[in-house]
Amino acid sequence: MIPEIVPQIPAWQRELACAISDPAELLRILDLDPALLPAAKAAAGLFPLRVPRGYVARMHKGDPDDPLLRQVLPVAAETSVTPGFSTDPVGDHKAMVAPGVLHKYRGRVLLITTGACAIHCRYCFRREFPYAEANPRAADWRQAFNYLVSDASIDEVILSGGDPLSLTNQGLAALLEKLTAIPHLRRLRIHSRLPIVLPERVDQGLLAWLASSRLQPVMVLQANHPREISPPVGRVIRGLGAVGVVLLNQAVLLKGVNDSAKVLIALSDIIFKFRVIPYYLHLLDRVSGTAHFEVEEQRALSIMEEMRNSLPGYLVPRLVREQAGQLAKIRLA
Repeated sequence: MIPEIVPQIPAWQRELACAISDPAELLRILDLDPALLPAAKAAAGLFPLRVPRGYVARMHKGDPDDPLLRQVLPVAAETSVTPGFSTDPVGDHKAMVAPGVLHKYRGRVLLITTGACAIHCRYCFRREFPYAEANPRAADWRQAFNYLVSDASIDEVILSGGDPLSLTNQGLAALLEKLTAIPHLRRLRIHSRLPIVLPERVDQGLLAWLASSRLQPVMVLQANHPREISPPVGRVIRGLGAVGVVLLNQAVLLKGVNDSAKVLIALSDIIFKFRVIPYYLHLLDRVSGTAHFEVEEQRALSIMEEMRNSLPGYLVPRLVREQAGQLAKIRLA
């Protein structure tokens, strides 16, 4: 009898399947005070916990203020209502010109490819985004592609989500085939946190997919803290660069995580070792439940001044804020 061939599940999907989603398990693994659990459960009821185990392994046990933990642990402050914080802080809803298509800035559009992500960062500006309404099903992508074909001024497509690398290599390849057929497109930009939090995602299939297109690939990573750059993360970033992907990093300035020049200088140093350019340092997008992460603008400017006095210009990211209705991100002096 010929044995049945069972398709092998990629390593990254196996890791994703066993990500931690129970606050009690996260506290237990990290030897944290069980008194944190009621608040964590309450906040996770508003926005679920999700974090890969490999990312948790980089955290310091017994430290509730660990900067990596702070990015993923649900806390009581998320349940508070804060004036000025809303469900759509950057105007994504008004910018949607077709299902899954956001067109805010001249020459480039953003595709919401999926609502899925490997990690639920507590400060995520799309934590309240209506993915069920906005993310097109397979049959509905025709409207999105028709929009891209109709506007010859668009030369760059940005894949976002969720996280676009949550899609399989086959799904990404099918998407790329359709985009490549649009003659006026020149660049493909991918915004992803997966190479940082789930480095297993960068497999040979993904690298082959990125190297195969006529579109110039750009990947914008999101590393917020130097301790996120583990040896496996460094190796996969090198692999991305080796197949011709232009690599940039955008960090979010977060209270208690990276709101110090020392931390951000170390972050610029370590990512540049792997040929990643520090691109943006974002002020917090003011989505509901995230006010406890906000760093005041004057403090942010002071941090940037320290960085400029300590680093060459190419290692200093642009300090920016996104504001609904603006034609570009607002760069702060």
